[in-house]
Amino acid sequence: NGGDLDIADTSLPQEWQPSQNIAWQIGLEGYGQSTPVIYGDLIYVTSVAGPNKEKILLQAFQTSDGKQVWKFEGQNSTPEKNTTYVSRAAPTPVVDALGVIAFFEGGNLVALDHKGEIRWEHDLIKTFGPIAARHGLSSSLEQQADQVYVWVQRSEEPYVLALSKKTGEVLWKSEGLMGEKPITSWASPRLVPVGSSSHLVLSGSGKIAGYSPKTGKKLWTFDQIAGNTTPTPIPLGSGRFLMGASGGRESSGGSKPAESNGVIEIVTEGSGAYSARWDWKADKATSSFGSPVAFDGRAYFVNRVGVLFCLDLKTGEEVFAGRLPCKSIWATPVATGKHIYFFGKDGSTSVIDRGDSLNVAFKNKLWEPGQSKPPEGGPAASFGGPVLYAGATDGAQLFLRRGDILYCVKSDK
Repeated sequence: NGGDLDIADTSLPQEWQPSQNIAWQIGLEGYGQSTPVIYGDLIYVTSVAGPNKEKILLQAFQTSDGKQVWKFEGQNSTPEKNTTYVSRAAPTPVVDALGVIAFFEGGNLVALDHKGEIRWEHDLIKTFGPIAARHGLSSSLEQQADQVYVWVQRSEEPYVLALSKKTGEVLWKSEGLMGEKPITSWASPRLVPVGSSSHLVLSGSGKIAGYSPKTGKKLWTFDQIAGNTTPTPIPLGSGRFLMGASGGRESSGGSKPAESNGVIEIVTEGSGAYSARWDWKADKATSSFGSPVAFDGRAYFVNRVGVLFCLDLKTGEEVFAGRLPCKSIWATPVATGKHIYFFGKDGSTSVIDRGDSLNVAFKNKLWEPGQSKPPEGGPAASFGGPVLYAGATDGAQLFLRRGDILYCVKSDK
């Protein structure tokens, strides 16, 4: 989600259960799949509500006690049946000193200040036409100091925008990922440092491309990959980024899905042009809905059945592999000085020791199996019950986002 996932201190809670170390929990209006974002003592959460996702919602809560400070409610520009098979408030917002900017898959883009007042808003449907995308959109926003980037990878004429964070003015619009067949993506754009500047990197099925953040010019494309519909490129600095891909139905070619997991390097050609190439490829590691992550010179991949692969970030050599108790993960992990937190989609969390072998220090869970109501918009069987979509932290507390509930976990020490 673009932030610094490595927390220097060790004040985060390590153990919790439904009746232990849950500081507060609040039922969210509607349902959402985005990651909460934090600024100061406020945490922001997006959701959609209604049989056809008629309402778009952005709620602000106090991090200390979960009290709602304000709520923004708007009308979805493209109402669509509220179902587990199509994204529901999946894009994660961005936040800075000016306020919070939220994007919804129906085409609504809204910027509010920290008091909940609208600064500017856009209806992308009115401006750029309907959005038809397989299973909806989940691309989160990306930002720099003055600009925010919005990627709409729709079935026809996909595009990426840069807007002024202060005024909402569209600064440039460029073509999204294109191929012989429509390119599918539920990943997010990421700024990857290259020399003294950055490239805005987009990844979709069978293709990755880099754009100039200043002009929107496409600088390079890369097609030596498959199955990369969901994982987001993870910037490593110096023109390198960590890339994940799945070995499932979306792999679209090749019997060796690990060869689409590894580190890609952006290369400056002698003429001033750019290209991209594999630095290294994994031998066995693959990804699932969760993106791979990098900490302390190690790359971590979790596959569809919850096997964690830890690889050396420079060489790709395997350090260790083993099955996590939390099994499948959809959320981005969080690291502290001594531990890494892996959030299972079923509400469990595996806290492992940092080191050269898999050592599960703590096994935690947020809710008891079978005691939660089905998610709004579909039967529990669609995704096997409630889903834990995201984790965020302010350095002292963990905020865990289920589709319909926001939890705050805090140590009692």
